[in-house]
Amino acid sequence: MAGIRIIKENVDQKTFEALAEICPFDAFSYENAVLEVSSACKVCKLCIKNGPAGVLVLEEEQRVAIDKSLYRGITVYVDHIEGKIHPVTFELIGKARELAAVIDHPVYALFMGTNISEKADQLLSYGVDKVFVYDQPELKHFVIEPYANVLEDFIEKLKPSSILVGATNVGRSLAPRVAARCHTGLTADCTILEMKENTDLVQIRPAFGGNIMAQIVTQYSRPQFCTVRYKVFTAPELVKEPWGSVEIMAIGKDKLISAIEVLEVIKKEKGVDLSDAETIVAVGRGVKCEKDLEMIYQFAQKIGATVACTRPGIESGWFDARLQIGLSGRTVKPKLIIALGISGAVQFAAGMQNSEYIIAINNDSKAPIFNIAHCGMVGDLYEILPELLKMIDEPETEEAGKTLVMPEAIKAPERMVG
Repeated sequence: MAGIRIIKENVDQKTFEALAEICPFDAFSYENAVLEVSSACKVCKLCIKNGPAGVLVLEEEQRVAIDKSLYRGITVYVDHIEGKIHPVTFELIGKARELAAVIDHPVYALFMGTNISEKADQLLSYGVDKVFVYDQPELKHFVIEPYANVLEDFIEKLKPSSILVGATNVGRSLAPRVAARCHTGLTADCTILEMKENTDLVQIRPAFGGNIMAQIVTQYSRPQFCTVRYKVFTAPELVKEPWGSVEIMAIGKDKLISAIEVLEVIKKEKGVDLSDAETIVAVGRGVKCEKDLEMIYQFAQKIGATVACTRPGIESGWFDARLQIGLSGRTVKPKLIIALGISGAVQFAAGMQNSEYIIAINNDSKAPIFNIAHCGMVGDLYEILPELLKMIDEPETEEAGKTLVMPEAIKAPERMVG
């Protein structure tokens, strides 16, 4: 880390007063004729740029350059339950193939568990160059110590350049522990991944409450770790003639010992899985009260959709937390999503912007949701939704020979976006 060194012989009371006036963090103190910088300092450099000359010196940390050529391959951690592979794994393989093509690296899959060797061939069909399998009885259940030891063993033997992990309960526990062991960086919940020609992985994710999109690069260490949510990327098409191979890996039994013993696995009752919904009606602040949800549920039922919400719906107690879309909720990629009364802040948009078709209804023509919507209606949802319900209920008659036409009151504010 960079730090500030003080040239003590050039310090006096006036110097301190000048620095104290400049520093926004009150990081300077002056006692017994000694000037000090506290841990409150954020190294913003304002004191160096605008402060008295000859008093402060910025000392940059000397970083040891790593030989990036020693690390090769993009690895995908295979997330599974009793051999049933989580779909996020296939999505990450698709992205890994894109990243690997930029730097001409192979794509690896790391598969650990019990009685999984026969299932490894399934991964080859997605274009993996090599599947490394740790098949041990001690890996039947996810226990952090042995799983972390296996991943660490794999890294020591193969030296992959990047490791992509699904942001599941297992992935969120495993990735940071091993990244810390390797003294390397980890970026959680990435929404975009790009590869530089020097093998640096550009990991992009919303930051500061979703107000900016941060680009994070691990320049000085390897491997590079990141986690990605389900439904952010797209799984690749199956290859007709897989070219990859499977390699069974060995690890010492001492690495599989754990102080944790799994006595019983109790499966939770499966609720609504929003991530797999093909049609979603999402509601935001534009819904005034809980009673008004009745109309929305009626509309969703008629079009075969699942009702979801943004954060205000959870805070009001109207919805189960599993039905929230966004950074602090679920990531979805349905065929159709209809956003009712949602402004479209980055927090929400990051969780649904990859939907195949987005329809937005909002009375604010400048709402950010219209920047990503394929079709937008500017108007009051309390006027538009009843008309849509009438259109759905109105039967077509051969005598009239007409199809349903959107009323002028609704049609007028309609606009195509994008």
